Amino acid sequence: MSGIPDSLSTGVYLPWHFNGHDHTVPESIALYPSALSPEEVALVARRDAHVDISADSMAAMAASRLIVESLAENPTPAYGISTGFGALATVHIAADQRAQLQRSLVRSHAAGAGPEVEREVIRATMLLRLHTLATGHTGVRPSTAAAYAAMLNAGITPVVHEYGSLGCSGDLAPLSHIALALMGEGQVRDSSAQLMTAAQALENAGLTPVVLAEKEGLALINGTDGMLGMLVLAIADLQCLLTSADIAAAMSIEAALGTDSTLNAMLIAMRPHPGQARSAAVMRAIIKDSPIVASHAGPEDTRVQDAYSMRCAPQVHGAARDTLDHAARVAGWELASAIDNPVVTPDGRVASNGNFHGAPVGYALDFLAIACADVASMSERRTDRLLDRHRSHGLPPFLAHDVGVDSGHMIAQYTAAGIVHELKRLAVPASVDSIPSSAMQEDHVAMGWSAARKLRTAVHGLATVIGIEVLTAARALDLRAPLQPAPATAAVVALVREQVSGPGPDRFLAPEIAAVTALVESGAVVAAAEMHTGPIDVIAEAAHPFIKE
Repeated sequence: MSGIPDSLSTGVYLPWHFNGHDHTVPESIALYPSALSPEEVALVARRDAHVDISADSMAAMAASRLIVESLAENPTPAYGISTGFGALATVHIAADQRAQLQRSLVRSHAAGAGPEVEREVIRATMLLRLHTLATGHTGVRPSTAAAYAAMLNAGITPVVHEYGSLGCSGDLAPLSHIALALMGEGQVRDSSAQLMTAAQALENAGLTPVVLAEKEGLALINGTDGMLGMLVLAIADLQCLLTSADIAAAMSIEAALGTDSTLNAMLIAMRPHPGQARSAAVMRAIIKDSPIVASHAGPEDTRVQDAYSMRCAPQVHGAARDTLDHAARVAGWELASAIDNPVVTPDGRVASNGNFHGAPVGYALDFLAIACADVASMSERRTDRLLDRHRSHGLPPFLAHDVGVDSGHMIAQYTAAGIVHELKRLAVPASVDSIPSSAMQEDHVAMGWSAARKLRTAVHGLATVIGIEVLTAARALDLRAPLQPAPATAAVVALVREQVSGPGPDRFLAPEIAAVTALVESGAVVAAAEMHTGPIDVIAEAAHPFIKE
């Protein structure tokens, strides 16, 4: 897998569309023992697609359940079936106490704290856990998986809290809160987001709480599903945002009377990083046929080269694109995984393993947080250049209407700088900060859930910083009149003007920042540019200097 398709990009919290193309949302998706696709994760998490369990999966689950039941009847202790958990794995549990063992496991592990986690994250988590059940490697009863699917399809969203996962032995507390709801305990939100008890929500939906059997409690809580769900959604969002960053950079270069010469394909090919080639190709397409660029392209322009934030944008944005491709490969491998401990193996054994460790996902999440911080930092620098009269080549200070009376976009840059500061803090890797737990049985953990939570904040922060740059560059381009921008950048400016008035006296700026950020997140900025460039993803891929995987 070379990357998650661009069609996944939905905007951080906004509807299912990307690059102006409509996508038909299927009424349902089917789960099989084979790999789940990232598109399916986004459909269920963000578009409430219905989930069906295939006959193949039902058969695989039935077969593995027979193996678990045979071990349950065996006097030899089997981990997770007839023993305690974690540091209590040596404690044998009598047959008449095993149902209580599963209930106690879920109840005790549903120990989250802090704010509620977003609905789309919980739905993604539920789907991914259900997919692992559907592989037939966990030993759960088919009826339990069917009940889990029914809860998801009813739009019941268990209340999951911010803290409680160390990203190892699974996202334990988050998954336990979900499993608790399946048992008819704890709190949930129904399809209309009303808070109520799980028992009431299940009853309203015509569902019956599940009494967990041997191994089932463990199977419901032992996986990387939460961190993986957030990784898949972040990748979808970043595919759109990185293209928006390319567009914003092109607008700023144009508005600052910069040059497009450094975007030349021959120069870019001398350093054949795929992402760099893609970003440069997008920027060339965006700035193509710009009268503003042409106005200073002659020998009378004595500037040798632009500042790094403009000249090196393809290099930085490209590195972020390549990092995103790596994260997408990790996500693809994880989506093909069956993670539980112990697992039912293809040769009919129940075997302990370490596949629940979240390091692969945690690293990818942390890498993306670094990329978010760096792309945002460069964006903020371009915004600042447009506001600084010493570096903006003739634009009024802070793009103000009446300099001295008006402050223009002065404080918009402050806002971008504040967000960038936060993103730099969030770029500190969570995955290196192991805190031992479970009486040193779990003596090295992944912190992948923490990496995922901070990445969600970083993604929205990046969108806001890009939104501020687009807002500022649009105003600067207007101020270059009578010179006209490139057709693609003019289309983006026109889109912004549908939400925000053009240059004039100072206005309440916060709503304008929010409005343009929403345009960035939704993919509308990309769609506007595409009216003149054609599909940007095609342009980007055509510039790829390597044979695709």
